[in-house]
Amino acid sequence: MVKDLYSFQMKYSKIFNSLIVGLLFCLGVCNAKSQNEGKPNIVIVLCDDLGYGDVQILNPERGKIPTPQIDNFAKEGMIFTDAHSGSSVCTPTRYGLLTGRYSWRTRLQKGVVQGYSPCLIAPDRPTIASFLKEQGYNTAIIGKWHLDFDYVNSLTGDTLKRPKKKALPPIGSVIPDGPLTRGFDYYHGFHHARDMKAVIENDRVIEYDEEINMLPRITSKAIEYIDQQASDKNEQPFFLYLAYGSPHTPIVPSAEWQGKSNISPYADFVMQNDASFGAVLNALEKNGFGQNTLVVFSSDNGCSKAAKIQQLQEEFGHYPSADMRGSKADIWDGGHRVPFIVRWPDQVEEATSNNQLICLTDLFATTAEMLEAKVADISCEDSYSFLAALKGNSIPEGRKGIIHHSIDGYFAYRSGPWKLCLAKGSGGWSFPREKDLPSDALAAQLYNLDDDPTESINLYEKHPEEVKRLLKQLEYEVEHGRTTPGDDSKNDLDKIVLWKGIE
Repeated sequence: MVKDLYSFQMKYSKIFNSLIVGLLFCLGVCNAKSQNEGKPNIVIVLCDDLGYGDVQILNPERGKIPTPQIDNFAKEGMIFTDAHSGSSVCTPTRYGLLTGRYSWRTRLQKGVVQGYSPCLIAPDRPTIASFLKEQGYNTAIIGKWHLDFDYVNSLTGDTLKRPKKKALPPIGSVIPDGPLTRGFDYYHGFHHARDMKAVIENDRVIEYDEEINMLPRITSKAIEYIDQQASDKNEQPFFLYLAYGSPHTPIVPSAEWQGKSNISPYADFVMQNDASFGAVLNALEKNGFGQNTLVVFSSDNGCSKAAKIQQLQEEFGHYPSADMRGSKADIWDGGHRVPFIVRWPDQVEEATSNNQLICLTDLFATTAEMLEAKVADISCEDSYSFLAALKGNSIPEGRKGIIHHSIDGYFAYRSGPWKLCLAKGSGGWSFPREKDLPSDALAAQLYNLDDDPTESINLYEKHPEEVKRLLKQLEYEVEHGRTTPGDDSKNDLDKIVLWKGIE
């Protein structure tokens, strides 16, 4: 009798416990769903070296490369016609996008990083990924990182140094300070173009692959990630940072795309990139994410001279910078004004545009306002929300201007129509560079972009009052560690040199 009673208690206590566990699980799932209800998925697509004029809808008269997927995407959303990357070159722009802070506030005063060094993003600095993770998002980066990290020998624990001969990091190398330590749950991609063959997943090098396979690989992994999110039972929102390595060098369109443009391999590669973007959009639609996903499409800087810009212009009538002066690396607008298109169904009106000044650093503050969440005190020092524009309103006044930066570390300050460049020439790769100009050339350049969008009439001597005003504001924003309102922040360097070549 006692034994039977014990058996009865054990049998039904297990059933009862299972019910309790199941109820708690359901409550947890329901709680997660209620917390995440209404939160949009966020997809940021960043091309590499895609010029403003390479997108045909942005450059209808002088753009000869077909980009039907991007064009259609633009018709479904909002085009920002005066959007800028944080720099006219790769690494600094990516730092700014992820942190909401200009990269020249760090150790990187010019150029780009090469890998085999500690991550440029400090361990305690919030990123848009770590912020969204705190808001309940699953976070992923697929594609190019280019913000430095170390490689460690998995057997000895030794930190590897860059080989004298540009060898790839060994398969199996562990990455102790990569994207997974800066807010991302998942990473698949590569560090930068020269190391593109070294494929990385999460925190280690997993294999070598040919560069020609990287664009299809990245696209396939992005689609795979989106498919996986669709099967997530707790309906967790996701953030995907899709960082293409194209159409940057090596310019390697796949076999089926070679010759498609009847222009050049670069044009073929742009077309393949366009189709790849379309495939990712299709994956969002197929999985039911189309309506509740904010998708941002942009580029890290202007078109590279590796695309053979002069030939594109003279032989085919294609102008990668549209009507702007300069290209990648330069302080002129062709170096840093980028395609910037946003689609958010039921939130952003279709086929609209906005001509207000914004920067890729603004994405962090915009997502924070969108989620009605507070950012950390030491973060987003150079990030202004443009959410109002997405709602069809003007972006609130508050920003004094935007600071531009070239590959050689030259500064410019843009406020309204006025732009002051603290350089005699391009500050980058276009002629004339500083070395091409005589010592008695004007020390700086001042342009009124409303009257002179091609930056061809230097008003530096004619409007000293504007020079003084812009320079004063630039000096203030550099010195105080932030361009947004708030207590002073601290740059990583004690002194940042504004006038290069004169100090």
